[in-house]
Amino acid sequence: MKRSLALLAAALAILVMTASPETVASGKDVFERRCTGCHSLDRDKEGPRLGGVYGRPAGSVPSFNYSDALKQSHITWDADSLAKWLAGPDKLVPDTDMAFHLESAAERAAIIAYLKQAR
Repeated sequence: MKRSLALLAAALAILVMTASPETVASGKDVFERRCTGCHSLDRDKEGPRLGGVYGRPAGSVPSFNYSDALKQSHITWDADSLAKWLAGPDKLVPDTDMAFHLESAAERAAIIAYLKQAR
């Protein structure tokens, strides 16, 4: 099981690193449909702003009140950690505040490709 998850994470990372403009556009569409109820790129809402999240340490936007669990997670957001987070936040960081998850690996990959280039 762990090997399968590792292979899936590696494949997802390759997809994100080689994302086409169409994948990024799809990611923007999925982000707007599925994420903007709680998130924005440039301002905190119910969730923290996500512009520049790729490469940023978890729990590090000073203006947002994160759960203690996320602040202490020592995660830096990359393709692998974002994929795990979007698949099941509480599995990656128990006792986190985010309950939403995405079942679709394709939607996760598209959102991650979009967030990677979103500043």
